[in-house]
Amino acid sequence: MGVTALVMAGGKGMRMKTKEEKPLLKVGSERMIEHVLNALKGAQKVEEIIVAVSKHTPHTATFARKLSLKVLRTPGKGFCLDAAYAIKKLKLGTVLTICADLPLITSEFVDKVITHYEQCNKPALTVMAPLEIYEKLRLSTDYVFKIEGKNMVPAGVNVIDGKRINEKELEEETLIIDDERVAVNVNTLKDRRVAELMLQPMAKVD
Repeated sequence: MGVTALVMAGGKGMRMKTKEEKPLLKVGSERMIEHVLNALKGAQKVEEIIVAVSKHTPHTATFARKLSLKVLRTPGKGFCLDAAYAIKKLKLGTVLTICADLPLITSEFVDKVITHYEQCNKPALTVMAPLEIYEKLRLSTDYVFKIEGKNMVPAGVNVIDGKRINEKELEEETLIIDDERVAVNVNTLKDRRVAELMLQPMAKVD
């Protein structure tokens, strides 16, 4: 299965309270989006990488183009709307959408998600992590959903059959993960400090 990775890098990043575009902020020695791109490049099941930007992230667009990556400017109306726009505009097939602010993501995890999608026989998959992880690490959260009686938070990674993007409702698989590193979605400077700590060997967050 040829999977296109769509890196969502068009958000305003207002909670970071910095003039620099969020995807370009450094976490450790690399920019946030670099961590994501490196994980995608190392994933065996990813065939193509496209960076979705918006008017809010012009420097990120320039950065991605310098890496010889395909870049698409989206309306900048939010993750879901911009992802749908890109999938329709480019007529994409199987798509892995991933936030540009997941600096601890790994190639192995990306392949794990895609493999799970291939085996579930459903047109859509979303990755969730228990709310307890976010509370333990004191990470910010945007949305909390009740899944099988437990509070879950979207991890910012999804897979969808792009050919069915116009359907109003798609049967969806939920992949629940307990990996703390995958749950680190950087939305604030405090989140970034947590990510930098966890990048260190044998890191432990109290």
